[in-house]
Amino acid sequence: MSEILEFAMLFAFGFSWPFAIWRTYRAKRVDGKSPYFMLIVLFGYACGIAAHLVEGTKLWLCFVYLVDMALVATDLALYIRYSRQSRIETPK
Repeated sequence: MSEILEFAMLFAFGFSWPFAIWRTYRAKRVDGKSPYFMLIVLFGYACGIAAHLVEGTKLWLCFVYLVDMALVATDLALYIRYSRQSRIETPK
């Protein structure tokens, strides 16, 4: 039962990231986004994977963690791209 609940949690978090990515991509703006938050989320997912690898159980959930990490990393990459772009375009 715990792995079903963990999968549900990962699915819920993972389901929300494509919407955030799409919004960032469309707007080409990163107002209100925090790269530190995204890095903390990536760290948390890495810890989740490490826990499963150490235990040697529920290894299939590592794939779900990796998918979620890829989504967060995509959003972080967009943040980096568009924050640099806005600094270049903004006159001083």
